[in-house]
Amino acid sequence: MRTQVLADPHSLKGGPDVSLSRSQPVWADHLAEAPEASTLLRVEPLLAFGAALLALRLAGLLAARWRASRSPHLLAWSAGLAAYALGTAAIAWGTAAGWDDRAFRAYYLFGGLLTAPLLGAGSLLGVGRRAAGPVVLVYTGLAVGVALAVPVHGELAGTELPHAQDHLDLFPARVVALAGNIAGSLALVGVALATLRRRPLGNSLLLAGFLLAAGGSTLSGLGVVGTSAFIAVAAVLLYAGTVARS
Repeated sequence: MRTQVLADPHSLKGGPDVSLSRSQPVWADHLAEAPEASTLLRVEPLLAFGAALLALRLAGLLAARWRASRSPHLLAWSAGLAAYALGTAAIAWGTAAGWDDRAFRAYYLFGGLLTAPLLGAGSLLGVGRRAAGPVVLVYTGLAVGVALAVPVHGELAGTELPHAQDHLDLFPARVVALAGNIAGSLALVGVALATLRRRPLGNSLLLAGFLLAAGGSTLSGLGVVGTSAFIAVAAVLLYAGTVARS
């Protein structure tokens, strides 16, 4: 028996029964095949975007404190948390729309090149090392130039977090990031440990937040959901450690 796919409306009057070859659109089949995967793809960018908003809000609170006190370390810490937020926003961008050259460069600039050096400079400025200000300004200019100019190799596609070693040459991009992150990490951890007796609560929160921030960006297998959770908790701890009085 032959199945009629599309029928003339006039033939429905007193005509034979018409059976449609498909009763649902094609996309419904895909959703039915993998509903959990589809839901996860929708949730991942939302979690990353929420973590970015949280970090940006905390950066704004630090900026307000800087405007009131004009303490340079608060400005550097606010810039560090803002870079952290923008790097996380790039993760949300890449996860929602698929990674491309623009999302990857933003992610590498703010998350890979700027966050740790700015936070480290804030720690040094907080203990009176004024030379850290001009140094971090020069480094920021260098980082922006590197992120914009270096070639990106390989195909950027999909929603998985890309790895820098798969897309960037060792020099200058990864060498600059390595130097900046080592210097920033040593400054933050060194100052926190050296002044731990003077600020036990604040410095403990700073160290915990920094370790979480580093863990969320370096541990493999976390995925976007795990990374976003690390980022959100780390941002709260970093902010709390900065404003703590003891």
